[in-house]
Amino acid sequence: MRQLPWLEPGDALPDPASAWDERDPVPGLLAAGGSLDVDTLMQAYSRCVFPWFSDDQPILWWSPDPRMVLRVNDFRLHRSLRKTLSRFAATPGCELRIDHDFGTVIQACSQSARAGQSGTWIVPDMVKAYTQLHRAGHAHSVETWIDGELAGGLYCVALGRAVFGESMFTRRPDASKIALAGLVALCRRAGIAMIDCQQNTVHLASLGAREMPRARFVAHVAQARKQEGPQWQFDPVYWSELLSERPPLST
Repeated sequence: MRQLPWLEPGDALPDPASAWDERDPVPGLLAAGGSLDVDTLMQAYSRCVFPWFSDDQPILWWSPDPRMVLRVNDFRLHRSLRKTLSRFAATPGCELRIDHDFGTVIQACSQSARAGQSGTWIVPDMVKAYTQLHRAGHAHSVETWIDGELAGGLYCVALGRAVFGESMFTRRPDASKIALAGLVALCRRAGIAMIDCQQNTVHLASLGAREMPRARFVAHVAQARKQEGPQWQFDPVYWSELLSERPPLST
């Protein structure tokens, strides 16, 4: 069994290609230790690496192969969600906001129950780290507001035109899906090709996400992060990126 690299704060992350694979106990695991400061997180995401660990573990760094990604042109707008979005866009008091209340969004994500999980990976150190990343301009929240209340949302990391989805939560039916649809619409308008979803889930696959070899994903991010990113603001006209499409044949 290969030894897992241990990092001291300030150490460079290993090459993602050296992550554990199917021959090792936990495929995708790259290293342990280090720190969650803004510079280290920026280095990690630029190399397609992300932290993911529980409260009783050290910082663990991951780079799975293959990588789950949502190409924004492949987003599946099922008929029921199309109706929901149309109603949302046309209803006074319904609004999609960007970065209005990042702190509440990440706290809500950390408290959301997940199928098959007894706890959360968004531990207090992660909340603190991504809040700092948000203040540095590299982490963003996409928020669904209904009648002045935060109904759901998600947060992501962005380096240029490389966007990495992190987590979402909902307090009302479909509120997190509305936020994801809003992010897709923003990305389409800004010329952003894909959103990283990190790992494969049935829910993500149902929305059009697919696996991509890590090497191809790394090459994509290397180019996308050098390109000028979008203005992280949402204009209601962006809904046309989704609602002007021909409705799907199936629900």
